[in-house]
Amino acid sequence: MAANEYMNLTRITSPREAAIKHVLDSVLPWRLFAGSGHVLDAGTGAGLPGIPLALVLPNVRFTLSESIQKKARFVESAVAELGLAGVTVSASRAEDILKTTRPDIITARAMAPISRALGYFAPALKVGVRCLLYKGPDSEAEIAEASVEARKRGVRMKVIERYELPDALGSRTIVELAR
Repeated sequence: MAANEYMNLTRITSPREAAIKHVLDSVLPWRLFAGSGHVLDAGTGAGLPGIPLALVLPNVRFTLSESIQKKARFVESAVAELGLAGVTVSASRAEDILKTTRPDIITARAMAPISRALGYFAPALKVGVRCLLYKGPDSEAEIAEASVEARKRGVRMKVIERYELPDALGSRTIVELAR
């Protein structure tokens, strides 16, 4: 809790709500990441969804990017404390990492609207690379808003999973961006 107050990692402070809205939300779509060799978690913040996914998928290599240095240091300490050997933390912007790295999956949770995410990730979406965006229940509106930009960039967008969080804490949607 003290780290959260100092670094502004999350606005959620109730342990139960944090467990559901952060940890459970991060891992519910785990099957979409299974079998991947390398996942880039763009703008990981407090390590979400990357750290929970790495715990569930120990055979997948994860790079967690966070350009805010103090958050990146927090995530590095959490990764070390949990002994996650297959996880690397980079205090860099995901777009910069993507200039030299080709993950199988790029993921982002609560990072940016789809229209902006297209600008960040479309150049890296080569054949076989997918971007999985964690979105709320209004994903169709974001998809519609981004449709012209997606067509210009040759990217298709589709909802590939929906789920409800327990305790009526919200609906989630996973939107895939791919060529």
